[in-house]
Amino acid sequence: MSDLTPYGLIGRKLGHSDSPAIHAAFGNPDYQCFPLEPQALEAFLEQPHLRGLNVTIPYKITVMPFCKRLDPLAEAIGSVNTMVRDADGMWTGYNTDAYGFRYLMQRAGLSFAGEQVLILGNGGASQTVQAIAKLDGAASITVASRGSEHNYDHMERYAHCTLIINATPVGMYPNAGNALVDLRMFPQCHGVVDLIYNPCRTALLLQAEQLGIPYGGGLPMLVAQAKQAEELFLHTSIAETEIERVGTMLQQQNESIVLIGMPGCGKSTIGKALAAHTGKQAIDLDQEIERKAGKSIPEIFAAEGEAYFRQLEHEAVMEWTQKRGLILMTGGGVVLDHANHAPLRSNGKIYWIRRPLSMLPTDGRPLSQQNRLEALEQVRNPLYAALSQTQIDNTGTPQQAAAEIWRDYCAYTRSQWTKSESAGLA
Repeated sequence: MSDLTPYGLIGRKLGHSDSPAIHAAFGNPDYQCFPLEPQALEAFLEQPHLRGLNVTIPYKITVMPFCKRLDPLAEAIGSVNTMVRDADGMWTGYNTDAYGFRYLMQRAGLSFAGEQVLILGNGGASQTVQAIAKLDGAASITVASRGSEHNYDHMERYAHCTLIINATPVGMYPNAGNALVDLRMFPQCHGVVDLIYNPCRTALLLQAEQLGIPYGGGLPMLVAQAKQAEELFLHTSIAETEIERVGTMLQQQNESIVLIGMPGCGKSTIGKALAAHTGKQAIDLDQEIERKAGKSIPEIFAAEGEAYFRQLEHEAVMEWTQKRGLILMTGGGVVLDHANHAPLRSNGKIYWIRRPLSMLPTDGRPLSQQNRLEALEQVRNPLYAALSQTQIDNTGTPQQAAAEIWRDYCAYTRSQWTKSESAGLA
């Protein structure tokens, strides 16, 4: 691709974007990201070689005056996320986010009908959510934003809300872990949506998962709106089944495989076998700690103690869980610090590797030597069980365990794209 690439995405910060890969999968390799500062927007849009653009934060409203024509839905919503240059050289603005958002809601099994809706944020993405909520029968709609009457300091006023949607960038990479609201303040809430797609599960969605509230993340919306944008760019029709194909591919590419379990249960050997089988990069967190510390783990324990090691371990967890599409092999005690739990889950599916105590080696493992393995297992097994989504018995070869994990992982990512029929697309 060159500077004359005719299609792409404009926004202010785009280093995390999956859009080029998505559009390539839909048959358009001539697509790239164009990060722009506000003062450069007008001159950029005047370039005659551009044929079609997607628009993201913070320009979904800003670009509207540059569109000679607006699609009726974009005009009604008051937000444009797709621009197409017509034969006369002028831009027409569309809102494909509406299609994508309805797809997200449908896939999550959620509907606006009769709901008391709380929308976080009042930017371009929020305008789309507000319009669809109104069109699809929400009983009430409250829009919260900083500096408005409905600000985030008084969320107790909205404890009656039943559906909460984050339409802000709060919680997005590289500032994952943040959330604007605490879901425990909304006892009647039975649905949560976050338009962010990186990380896979934001802090808001992780809390929804913990509380057993149905939720949906932003990746389905991103993929579905890209499908409709490509139809406009290339003047073609793309089957809706392609959304599931592209989405599954992207989720398998982006979601990490996280291995937890007792020291010596085989996480490292299974992780290496998985890496050889899948092409995903394998990261051994203990090795990363040793590399940064410049000494072995037994040396760290001997010189600094366990508390210092746990601090280094948490730092390694925070660093590597920000990255996507990895195989993460964790130390046996990573579950002891509850601050590690949400980051490990944010971009990954967690597998508990189980092996009989009689098969666990203890050489070079300070805690396994200092403590009876039975005592360690008694403390840690409930934590492994609570954090993991799947248990894998490692009593055969590492290759057999790796193959079992990969089969489960592929089935899991496919199942994430099985849509509910509770709401229809318009």
